[in-house]
Amino acid sequence: MAAPSGRRTRSRGRSARAIASLLTVLTATLATGALAPTTAHAAVAEPPRPAFYETPGSLPSANGALIRSEAMTFLLDPLDVTSLVRNAKRVLYKSTNRAGRAIAVSGTVLVPNAPWIGVGSRPVIGYAPGTQGMADRCAPSRQFSEGIEYEGIGIEGLLLRGYAVAMPDYEGLGTIGVHTYMDRVSQGRATLDVVRAAQRLSGTGLSSTSPVGLMGYSQGGGAAASAVELASTYAPELRLKGAVVGAVPADLTKVATHLDGGLYSSFAFFALRGLAASHDVDLSPYLNATGRATSDRVETECVFDLLNNAFVKSSTLSYNGQPMSALMAAEPFRSIVAAQRIGTIRPSVPVLVTHSALDDVIPYTVGKQMARSWCGKGANVFFSTNIAPLHVGGILPQTAEALPFFEARFLGLPQLSNCWLI
Repeated sequence: MAAPSGRRTRSRGRSARAIASLLTVLTATLATGALAPTTAHAAVAEPPRPAFYETPGSLPSANGALIRSEAMTFLLDPLDVTSLVRNAKRVLYKSTNRAGRAIAVSGTVLVPNAPWIGVGSRPVIGYAPGTQGMADRCAPSRQFSEGIEYEGIGIEGLLLRGYAVAMPDYEGLGTIGVHTYMDRVSQGRATLDVVRAAQRLSGTGLSSTSPVGLMGYSQGGGAAASAVELASTYAPELRLKGAVVGAVPADLTKVATHLDGGLYSSFAFFALRGLAASHDVDLSPYLNATGRATSDRVETECVFDLLNNAFVKSSTLSYNGQPMSALMAAEPFRSIVAAQRIGTIRPSVPVLVTHSALDDVIPYTVGKQMARSWCGKGANVFFSTNIAPLHVGGILPQTAEALPFFEARFLGLPQLSNCWLI
């Protein structure tokens, strides 16, 4: 029933005043930074990516479904001293990101020359790479062909043993969009889905019956740890036998505070940029002019460029002079960072957790607390402490321990947990 004319006029007047008041409040709130913007900052323009990495107009329905593949040159080192694979493929496959959106992710599938001499079919290791950077050119599936992918150190022993390796590039790394660095769900799903893609790739000898292991260090440790948490619900059909995770950045609040102003400040800036993109938050109001320029620049950098931001304190980049730790303590970042916590879901398979007590990037206490949290939930965990020099050195003992761990798991032998010691 229509309102009388006078009532409509008074109603419109009240509505106009209410909207004006609301706009005033919102403007004031945004000016103080108390309310988060809801539109993510657009990705920085990059050089054109190879056509292989472009997302098609429509995607398959199944996670892990192959979109395309191509033969690639795999160089373990610039001189290609050894050739460990007979089948090296670059793949583009379908995954689902944190927000539930279908995305295309690129990756690499490697099948070794060495025959599989173990029981059953050849296992495949879902190997999550450590920090590569933010730019498309940093994607491992591109760097392997240039002989500059440092993860070759970690996978060499796996290939020599006869395992296949499936490695994701992660969301937005190589493909369209911002790389959602440190997004727990997106990274974990991309890792599980590249294993699915490898099992569907023809000419590899892999299939849905292939035993599966997960492995990663640093960012890759976080991705593999997330994958082992998500596997039972996201990819229950995989014959997952165990996971090896090292130097896991399980608590980003502690990690970012530790990194601030140090040699590896870029890692914290990568995380801020990546998580803001993943959760559609515009960082601009939270940064000063230098901060906005830095945020844009890190999106074009690889890990080899980390010295560009070495020893830069986040307080010099924020709009109010406060450090990143203060930003993470307020919404919306507090909830975003809390959602990345690893150790809250019980892995259903044995996990080997390694961490150097001398790690200068990911605090040793962070990895130990994650392992303790898993133990508290009844998981089968073995926590291995080493004293390798610094963060970079920790990957060597992890690689050495991974081989006997996977041998035992693929033979069906149980892992003896040391939760009672953690």
